[in-house]
Amino acid sequence: MKVDYEVAIDTVKAMMAEPASALFDPQNCPVRDVFAHIGDKWASLILQILGLRPHRFGELRRAIPDISQAMLTGTLRSLQRDGLIYREVFPTRPPSVEYGLTELGQSLLGPVSALVVWTAEHHGRIRQSRTQYDLDNPPKKKKL
Repeated sequence: MKVDYEVAIDTVKAMMAEPASALFDPQNCPVRDVFAHIGDKWASLILQILGLRPHRFGELRRAIPDISQAMLTGTLRSLQRDGLIYREVFPTRPPSVEYGLTELGQSLLGPVSALVVWTAEHHGRIRQSRTQYDLDNPPKKKKL
């Protein structure tokens, strides 16, 4: 997905033209509202995995071994609530459940994938910057 930066900049300008209270009010800010869910590390991983094909809960859990069952369940519910994924229950014994991307979720794959690629390309530089910052700004010792 190619980003039209002029459109993106015009959108930001239009948002900035709104009263400041709307931009900084979490109840009214669309960026905060959506990023609170899709900006989460687990959500971006789940979206990437479901972008390959639908998965069952156990498959998702195995694909992201460091996520807890509760966190996976909560993130899936959040993504489903936002209309980004669907949950399909199959009438088997025991019932099996499959998760996949909706059309809206598919439309988010391009931007999320671009961010994942950018992160992979720049991770080394970011880690170097963090190391240098930590060297230049050692923690202050607490006074007793």
